[in-house]
Amino acid sequence: MKNFKNLKVWEKGFQIAISTYKITKKFSTEEKYGLTSQMNRASISITSNIAEGSSRRSEKDYFRFLEIALGSCFELESQLLISTELEFIEREQANSLLQNIDEEQKMLIAFMKKLNN
Repeated sequence: MKNFKNLKVWEKGFQIAISTYKITKKFSTEEKYGLTSQMNRASISITSNIAEGSSRRSEKDYFRFLEIALGSCFELESQLLISTELEFIEREQANSLLQNIDEEQKMLIAFMKKLNN
């Protein structure tokens, strides 16, 4: 078992979740059960799956949780792009979060490759 809080990939995911919640807090109330909920759940899924995977004994199990975290990154990216086009988010704010999501995706892919070797 690894201490997930010491992983840079978890720290980056944590910051993404905090940023996502701050951004979606400004969405209209009619989006509470739509994009707001979806984006918040996807952002939380990133850190949650990294953390849960770290408790697994086998690297194969850990890898599977990292795959789920990566999928949540792509899901959040897609939702963020939609939110930007719908003008729920300012482009500058969206671009900053998109950059962090891109970095997280690269970190997860590198971590997964390391586990596979």
